[in-house]
Amino acid sequence: MKIIVTSIFVEDQEKALKFYTETLGFIKKHDVPTGEYRWLTLVSPEGQEGTELLLEPNQHPAAKEYQKKLFEEGIPVTMFGVDDIQNEYERLLNLGVKFIMEPTKMGDMTIAIFDDTCGNLIQIIQQ
Repeated sequence: MKIIVTSIFVEDQEKALKFYTETLGFIKKHDVPTGEYRWLTLVSPEGQEGTELLLEPNQHPAAKEYQKKLFEEGIPVTMFGVDDIQNEYERLLNLGVKFIMEPTKMGDMTIAIFDDTCGNLIQIIQQ
C-alpha cells in the first residue's frame, strides 16, 4: 500500500491553483470537472509520478470548520520538504508570502510556517 493522493481544503480552487503553481512551483497533474468543482491535483516538479496534492473545495460545513479551527490554532495542514529552507524562505518572502514562523531550528531539522492565502497554514521543513 502507498499514499497516492493527499488533500487540503481550499476556499477557492482557482486561487489555490495559482498560488500553488505560480508561487510554490508545483505542477498541475489533473484538472477534471466534477460538477461545480474540479478534481484538481498537483505534483512536485522533482517527483511528477509521486504523491499528488488534491486542492479540495471546503464547501461542506465540517470542512470549513476544520480548516478554520486549524488556522486559528496556528496548526499547519501539511508539510513540504525543501533542500535549503533559508533560500526558500527568502524566495517566498520576495513573492509576498506571509510567514507566521521564520526558519527555526528544532533538533536536526529546521521548520517555517506560512499562510497559503487559501485558508491554510503550511509548514516547510529542511531535514
